[in-house]
Amino acid sequence: MMSLPSLVNSQSKPEHHFDQRRFTRREDLSTDTRLMIATIALNAIINGVWGTITHLSHEHGISRTFIYYLVASLREAGLYIFSETVQWCNNSLRVISIQMMLSLRLEGQSSIGAISQIMKRFNCEVSSTGSISQILTRIGRLLPKTIDVGDNVLRFVVFASDEIFSKRLPILVTVDPVSSAILCIELCDSRTADDWKRHFQCLFDDGVYAIYFVSDEGQGLISGHDAVMPDVIRQSDIYHAIAHQLGQWVQRLEAAAYKAIKIEDERERVLNSAKSSSVQDKRLDDCVRASKNANKAIALYETFLYLYQCLCAELDLFGNNGNLRSSQVVVEGIEACLTLLVELNHPQISQAVEKSRRTLPDLLHYFDVAREIVAECKELPINEICLKAFCLAWQWGKKSRKAKSPKQKQIAQQKERFYLDLAENLHDEDGIDVQQEIYSRLDEIVRSSSLVECINSIIRPYLNTCKNHVTQEVLNLLLFYHNHRRYVDGVRKGKTPMEIFTGKEQTKDWISILFERIAEKDSELLAAA
Repeated sequence: MMSLPSLVNSQSKPEHHFDQRRFTRREDLSTDTRLMIATIALNAIINGVWGTITHLSHEHGISRTFIYYLVASLREAGLYIFSETVQWCNNSLRVISIQMMLSLRLEGQSSIGAISQIMKRFNCEVSSTGSISQILTRIGRLLPKTIDVGDNVLRFVVFASDEIFSKRLPILVTVDPVSSAILCIELCDSRTADDWKRHFQCLFDDGVYAIYFVSDEGQGLISGHDAVMPDVIRQSDIYHAIAHQLGQWVQRLEAAAYKAIKIEDERERVLNSAKSSSVQDKRLDDCVRASKNANKAIALYETFLYLYQCLCAELDLFGNNGNLRSSQVVVEGIEACLTLLVELNHPQISQAVEKSRRTLPDLLHYFDVAREIVAECKELPINEICLKAFCLAWQWGKKSRKAKSPKQKQIAQQKERFYLDLAENLHDEDGIDVQQEIYSRLDEIVRSSSLVECINSIIRPYLNTCKNHVTQEVLNLLLFYHNHRRYVDGVRKGKTPMEIFTGKEQTKDWISILFERIAEKDSELLAAA
C-alpha cells in the first residue's frame, strides 16, 4: 500500500500538464499596481517605445500576454468613458427603460402586461402596466397620423386605400404600394364619404398627392374619392373584383366534389353488403344516383377551375412574346370567361360573376399606366428583345411571390430565372443596372390594394395584444415604427419603407430617430422621475 507522503508527491507531480492550474491570482498585484502596469505599457505602445513590455514582465514576474490583456482592458474602459459617440441618454436608466418597452412593444409585439413582467424581472425604472401604457400613449401623441417627410416637397404616389377593423371600429388606411409606407392611418367612428374626404385631405395638407387611386368597391371610399380627387383615375382592386368574388369558389367546388366522391364510395360499400335482391335493387339506385352526383360535381369543379385560371391569365400585362397586351383584347377575353361561367348554371356563381362584371369599367386602368412605363423603359440603353425578356421576368417574379402552392412558386421562379438569364445574355451595356431600373419602374404598376391586407396582418397582432382597445396614439406609433423599420427579408430586404418612399438613405435605427423626436417635442419625458 502506498504511503500518504508518496501519494501526495505523486499527485503534486501529475503526468499531464493540463490537469494543473494555469493561472493564479497574485495578491501582490493590487488593482493600483495593475492600473500602473497598464498605463505604462499603453503609453509605451502609443509612443513607440520598445522594450517596456519586456521590462515590466521581468520586473513583476508576469507574462507579456497578461500585460497586453491589461492594456486592452484599459483601452476598452477609456473608450466607454471618453468616447464622443456615447450619447447622454445611454447613461439614463429611465431612457433605457423606455427603449426596452418600445422594443418589446413594437419589435417583440408583446402586450403591456408581458412588458411589465419582463421589465420587473430586470429591475427597470419604469415597470408598472399603468406607467408603460401612459408613456407609450404620450409618445404616440407626439407623432402624426400621416407620413412625415419634412422636406416641403410635393410627392405624387399611388394611393391604395381600404378599411380594417378593431372590433366594430373602422381604421382607415392609405398606403403607397411601391414603398409599402403607410401614408395615413386613422381611427374613426364610421367609414362614410365624409370620413374618407377628411382622410385624403390630411394627406393633401402634408403634400402627398395621388397619381392614381386603387380601392375596392366600398361606397364610402368611392364617394370620398369622387369628392376630393375626381380627376384621379380609380383602379378597381382586381383581388376584390376577381379573386374575392370568384376565387373562393375553387375551394368550395373542390370540397363539394370530394364530398360527393365520399358519398359515392359509401353507397358502393353499402351496396356490396346487401344480401337480398330487393335490397340490392334499392341500394343500386342510390349508388347510381350518387355516382351521377359525383361526376357532376367533379365536372363542375374542373370546368370552373379551368375558366377561372383563364380569367386570371387574362389579367396578365405581357403575353408570351413579351409584348404589352391590348386592353381591348383583354376585355374581350374576360367577357368570354365570365359568359362561360354563367353558362355553368350555378345561381350563386352567376351572382358572383355579375358582381365581377360590374367592376370591368374601372378594372383595367393599369394597362394605360403600363403603356406609359414601357414607353419610358424603351428609352433606356437596351434593345427591344432584351426589354421584353426583362418584362416577362418581372411578371413571373410577381407570380412567384403570390403563388399559393410550393409547386406553383417553383415553376414561377424557374420562369423568372430563365428570362433573366436570357435578358442578361442579350444586354451588353455597362454602367447601369438595367434590371433594377426596369423592375423599379414596372413596380409602379399597381393592380390591387392587397398591400393594405398585408398592413392589416402586420398591425393585427398589436390590436390583439391590446384587446382591441385601440387608440389613435397606438396607430401613430405603429405608423412611425413600420415606416422606419428595416426589412430583414423579401424584395425590400435591407431597406426601410421611408428610404424607398423618399429615395434618401436612413442611417439611423428607428428607435434613435424616435428618441430625437421625443427630445425635440417632449424632453421632460426622458428626464428621470
